[in-house]
Amino acid sequence: MIATSQDVADRAGVSRSTVSQILNGRGEHFAAETRARVRQAVTDLGYEPSTAGRALAKGSSDIVIALIPDTTFGGNLQDIYGALTDELSRRGLALVLRLSTHTAASLDRLVIGMKPRAILSLTPFSDDDRQLLGRRGVEAIDPESASHPDVNSEIGKLQARHLIDRGYRRLAYAHLHDARSDPFGGPREREFADECRASGVDDPQVLTLGINAEDAVTALDQLGVPGFAVGCYNDDVATALLHAASLRGWRVPEELALIGMDHTPLSRLTTPPLTTVEYDTTLVTEATVQSILSRLDKKGSSAPRTEVRLRVIAGGTS
Repeated sequence: MIATSQDVADRAGVSRSTVSQILNGRGEHFAAETRARVRQAVTDLGYEPSTAGRALAKGSSDIVIALIPDTTFGGNLQDIYGALTDELSRRGLALVLRLSTHTAASLDRLVIGMKPRAILSLTPFSDDDRQLLGRRGVEAIDPESASHPDVNSEIGKLQARHLIDRGYRRLAYAHLHDARSDPFGGPREREFADECRASGVDDPQVLTLGINAEDAVTALDQLGVPGFAVGCYNDDVATALLHAASLRGWRVPEELALIGMDHTPLSRLTTPPLTTVEYDTTLVTEATVQSILSRLDKKGSSAPRTEVRLRVIAGGTS
C-alpha cells in the first residue's frame, strides 16, 4: 500500500502540516530531533511526496523538460538522454522528454501545467520563447548557455579535414532528406565548406537524399563522374551512398570516399566498413548535468565549459 503524508505524520508523532513544511524545505522552524524523526519515517515507509503537491507548495516542480527537435536522431542521443535521466534522478530531478514542435502558446501551457524547474533545448531558443520562460521564472538552457559548445560545426570541420588530409580535392556534403526539420545539418555543412575554402579546395557540392536506393543513386549521379569524397550527415546517409556506389560500379574509396557520423553498429557491418566520427556521450551528459545544476543553484558559479571529444574512426571508405 502506498504511504501517505498522514502515515509519515503518525509514525513521527507530528502533524501532517509539520511533515509538509519539513519536506518542502521549511524545516528550520522545527527542532533537529523533529526533522530527524520525520525523515526517518519517510525512509521507513518509503514515502514519495506528491509531485503535484510539491509543485504547489514550492511554485515549481522537480521536473526538467528536454525539448527534442522534430528531426531524426540515432542511438547516441538516446544514450545521452538515458544517462541524463539517471544522473538527474540521483539529484532529485525528473527528466521529461517532449518534441519541440510547439508554438509559444503551447510552450506556455506546458510551463503552466508542469511548472518545470528548467527547460533544456538542443537548439537555440527563439527570443519569444526565452522571454516567455523568463517571465515564468523557468531556467532556459540551450547550446548558447550550456557548459559545452555546439558540436555540429566541429563535426563538419573534422569530416572535411580528414578527407582533405588524405588528398581528396573534389568534395561534397550529403544531407539527409526528411520531412522533419534539420537543425544539425546546416552548421555541419557550413563548417565543412569553410574548411574547404581555408585549404584552397573548391566549394563542396551539396547533395540531399533519403535512405533509399533511388535517392542515393540520383544523388551519386549528380556528382557526374567518379572521384569525389563526401562528408555525410550520418552513417545512414553514408551507407546509402555506399550502396549506390556498388550499383554504379564505383570503386570505394578510389572513386568515391565517404565519411559518416555517429559510429553506429551498422557502420561496422558495411563492406568496406565506414569511416565515421564518434563522440563521447559520457562527457556530453556530464556537461549537460552541470549546466542544469549550475543554473538551478542561484548561489553557484557557472559550470566550466567542457570540450566534447570527437574522434575519426578509420574504416575502408576513405
